[in-house]
Amino acid sequence: MVRNIGDIGVKVKAPKESCNDVKCPWHGKLPVRGRVFVGHVIRAKSKKSITVAWDYLSYVPKYERYERRRSKVFAYNPECINAKEGDKVVIAECRPLSKTKSFVVVSKL
Repeated sequence: MVRNIGDIGVKVKAPKESCNDVKCPWHGKLPVRGRVFVGHVIRAKSKKSITVAWDYLSYVPKYERYERRRSKVFAYNPECINAKEGDKVVIAECRPLSKTKSFVVVSKL
C-alpha cells in the first residue's frame, strides 16, 4: 500500500521523480516525525547515505559573545531525491534506519 504524495507532514515540495524504495517518505512506508533541519550535503560517497551539516551560533555568557558551531548528522538519501555534495537539503527525523541514521532527506532546495 503506497501513500498519496503530499501527506508526509512536512511542508515541502514532492520530488518530480518516483521510486520503489520502501524507506522513501514520499513513495514508501517510512513515517517522519520530530525534528526538521535545513543543511548542506558535505559527503555523498555512499550509495544511499549522505552527511548533512548546518552551522549555528551559540552564546557564551562569560565573554558575552557568540561562537560558531556545526552540527553533523547522517541521513538516508532516497533514489527519487538523489542529493549530491554541495546541495542544500531538508532532512526530517524518522525511526532508526541503521546504527547511525535516524534522518531522511525530504527535499532538495
